[in-house]
Amino acid sequence: MSDPDPKPRGSFLDALRSRTVSTEVTDAVPRRLRIATAYAWRFLVLAAATAVGVWLVIQLKILVIPLLIAILLTALLWPAFSWMLRHRVPRWLAIVISVLATIAVITGLVWLAVWQIIRQWASVRDKTVEGVDTLRQWLLDGPLHLTAAQIDDLLAQAGSLLQEQGEVLLSGALAIGSTVGHVFTGALLTLFILLCTLADGGGIWRWTTRLFPERARRAVDGAARAGWVTVVNYARTQLLVATIDAIGIGVGAFALGVPLAIPVAVLVFLGAFVPFVGAVVTGALAVFLALVYNGFWIAFWMLVVVLAVQQIEGHILQPILMGSAVKVHPLAVVLVVAGGALVGGIPGALFAVPLAAFVNVVFVYLSRRSWETGVRPTSDELIWSTVPRQRRKRA
Repeated sequence: MSDPDPKPRGSFLDALRSRTVSTEVTDAVPRRLRIATAYAWRFLVLAAATAVGVWLVIQLKILVIPLLIAILLTALLWPAFSWMLRHRVPRWLAIVISVLATIAVITGLVWLAVWQIIRQWASVRDKTVEGVDTLRQWLLDGPLHLTAAQIDDLLAQAGSLLQEQGEVLLSGALAIGSTVGHVFTGALLTLFILLCTLADGGGIWRWTTRLFPERARRAVDGAARAGWVTVVNYARTQLLVATIDAIGIGVGAFALGVPLAIPVAVLVFLGAFVPFVGAVVTGALAVFLALVYNGFWIAFWMLVVVLAVQQIEGHILQPILMGSAVKVHPLAVVLVVAGGALVGGIPGALFAVPLAAFVNVVFVYLSRRSWETGVRPTSDELIWSTVPRQRRKRA
């Protein structure tokens, strides 16, 4: 009797031959090359997923940026807000106090800055024109011996550069929308999200964890809570840094007779929320304003004030007030801020460090399975450390 279905035997032999050939080919490829290619294709998948995620964020920026601003504001308000809750202040009253205080501070700073700009703008404009004429004459008669045509060419290049950078800053500042309506919508959305996170942040997070598989919920919850502690410490530290820098540089500018001292202080306060880079840019603006309006020596002393304030804040006041609870690696922060600025402009630079710090903590927490072992990430593993120096010595 003939075999009714000889196909399975042939299929089995074909599969066996294919597996043999595949094994021979695999054995012919060096092991290190196989490992490298395995890493390479996984890296490409991760890079593609990251690119898609960044693209989605850019497309939904009118929603994402208000969400991030609200989360950062929540982190800024959280120490005072949680203190009121611990002292049995009703939650609704704590929310009202926190939100109204935030609005009052922002409105007051903007009003003071606008008031002084309106008051001193004409004088600053005239002094600027006079300073440019003086610089032009020095270039003509000084050791450089430039010609009028060369000076005009340099001034034209400087003007075009300032115009280009101004357009970049404007587009970055209006990244949540190109119209006033978009900006107003973003502000309302930010306020609404802030109220929701203060009112029921824990409930929102519990609902979010239910989106993950049940086996992963404990790990996700622990990693996110560890990341949130880092973001709160980041916000608290930057608020402290911004306040010290703004008061020190603003008082120094006022004492030296530099115009627009209050707007400069407000810009320093806002710029300090971009670590390192913001302080350098706003400090340079104060020095430049002093150079144009007051001359070389006042600009020199303004530079001394800026450097002194940053050194006192970084090496004396911050360790005393914070107990060295937050230590940042400058190289990591500068690279992260630069990358965020390239991708997202001013909003990217603002949110780059807290996002990187959050992702760093979450990655280390998950990789070490801290929800099972109880071992927390150490300061050496983190971009933005939340471990006090005393504990690091004991560990």
